[in-house]
Amino acid sequence: MQMYDLINKKKNKGELSKEEIDFIIEGYTKGDIPDYQMSAFLMAICLNKMTHEETANFTLAMANSGDVLDLSAIQGIKVDKHSTGGVGDKTSLILSPMVATLGIPVAKMSGRGLGHTGGTIDKLESFPGFSTSLSSQQFIDNINKIKLAIVGQTANLAPADKKIYALRDVTATVDNMSLIASSIMSKKIASGADVIVLDVKTGSGAFMKNYEDSLALAKEMVQIGNLAGKPTYAVITDMNQPLGRAVGNALEVREAIETLYGKGPEDLLEVSITLASYMLLGAGRVSSAEEGRALLLETIENRTALDKMAQFIHAQGGDDEFVYNPTLLKTGKIKYEVKSPSDGYVKEIKTDEIGMASSILGGGRITKDSKIDLSVGIVINKKLGDKVSKNETIATLYANDDQKRKDAKKRLLNAYTISKEKIKKPPYIYCIVTKDGVMNIG
Repeated sequence: MQMYDLINKKKNKGELSKEEIDFIIEGYTKGDIPDYQMSAFLMAICLNKMTHEETANFTLAMANSGDVLDLSAIQGIKVDKHSTGGVGDKTSLILSPMVATLGIPVAKMSGRGLGHTGGTIDKLESFPGFSTSLSSQQFIDNINKIKLAIVGQTANLAPADKKIYALRDVTATVDNMSLIASSIMSKKIASGADVIVLDVKTGSGAFMKNYEDSLALAKEMVQIGNLAGKPTYAVITDMNQPLGRAVGNALEVREAIETLYGKGPEDLLEVSITLASYMLLGAGRVSSAEEGRALLLETIENRTALDKMAQFIHAQGGDDEFVYNPTLLKTGKIKYEVKSPSDGYVKEIKTDEIGMASSILGGGRITKDSKIDLSVGIVINKKLGDKVSKNETIATLYANDDQKRKDAKKRLLNAYTISKEKIKKPPYIYCIVTKDGVMNIG
């Protein structure tokens, strides 16, 4: 088998077999296939696309290129959730303890954030002493005991994806749906969960800016997951404004805890409950998402999910007192209210600009080695469709540096459009994608 022949085959719109795809991924991972040949192959994919079967085989080959976690020692059906990324997205902190409380093991491997705000790992480090550096045995023991553990990603998870993504980034081959879907799903499959639920964001703060692209990505990933033998569901959620009101690590943790107390924002609760209900459905704990929803709401009402959060934090070395008293979570020493320049209604929020404002304050990483300030961030006071008066507070900044506060204020004001015309608020959730099709919600 020769790489030249496989490039030519894809260039001429041929369909590659599993063996041919395995040869390409294995050869490139080992360094036997050079960058210039892989670049040509990726461009041929962008021009001629891949079939669903090719995409599934490409994904599985990348998943098997490095470590594949063996979670067979964990009792029960393991579930995991993945988000395509957004601003103010802290649903993992809410849904994980809810699902674990209902007896379903949540074995989660998360990364650190790069960009707007920290990842789940960064957020959890707002709890003094919390550690995600668990041994494999500790990880398994914690899940068997309390049904929940979250650890950092292994360095050798889907190494083929890391190499290929770096190449795509510099060869204008990022924007192909099959390559995007396989990149995400290869890591999820290698992480070892039995059931995968995907939160696919759409809007100004999402990777996919329009609904049609988000739907296409969701369909592709659901098909890959199910072809790989893992029940997979995707929930398409809105990212035309931050999820909830808090943006920034400790602020988001506080809001997640408030949600478990039953006092969180409506949109954040709705998205978290919907994602969690499909985790329960996939694990066979309930026969419908509606049944799952009722059980999940009960875990908030009776505070069992809150107690599970505290148990989880304690099990990984953190101070669980912060769960019961979230005001202990450190916030920036400078608190500054950003005022509206005019009367009217919030017509638009450039959500990625809100994320950049938080990053300017120190809440995100510019490079992978950047140090995050967990205490800074933004609380959104006015969201889409809200009425606002001139000089009324639209957002509150938490900072530790006054120049950064000034720069973030400019960015935040640029993100808001105030209009005399009242707009219709976007739905929290647009649709659910399963192996059986699309169920519209919004």
